[in-house]
Amino acid sequence: MRVFIAGIMQGSRQDNGLDSQSYRARIIQTLTAHLPEVEVTDPWTLHPDSVAYGDQLARQTFLEMTNLAGQADLVIAYLPQASMGTAIEMWTAYHAGKPVIAVTPLAHNWVVKLCARHVLPDLDSLLAYIESGSLSRLVDAYPAND
Repeated sequence: MRVFIAGIMQGSRQDNGLDSQSYRARIIQTLTAHLPEVEVTDPWTLHPDSVAYGDQLARQTFLEMTNLAGQADLVIAYLPQASMGTAIEMWTAYHAGKPVIAVTPLAHNWVVKLCARHVLPDLDSLLAYIESGSLSRLVDAYPAND
C-alpha cells in the first residue's frame, strides 16, 4: 500500500515560517508499525527546505507532489486548519479515484466534505483508526485503478 501524507505546512501564515511537522512522524510510525509493507510518501521528508525554494523549483515540487498524491493508494490529509496545498492534493487524489482520509475539525469545509472518504477529528483518532485495522479495510474497499 502506498500512502501519501498530505498536511499543513504553512496553512494561513502570512510569513515564510512553518507549522509543526511533528504529526508526520507520528503518522508514519503508526503506519509502519501496523502495516509493515506500507510505502509512505512524505513531502516534508522529500523537501524539508521547500519554503526557501525559488519560483521554478517551488512550481516543479508542487506539481510533483500533487502528482504523487494522485498515484498513491491512499491520501491522509492532516488539516488542523485550512491548507491550500493539501486541498489540491486531496482534489487530485479524489479525481484519481483514490481514497482520502481527512484529519480535521473542519468537517463542514467543502473540500473536506466532497473529497474525503472518511473524516476524523484529530490525530489521536487517526492513529487509533490505523491501529484498529480500519484503514486497511477502507483501502481494500477501493478498486485498484492504476
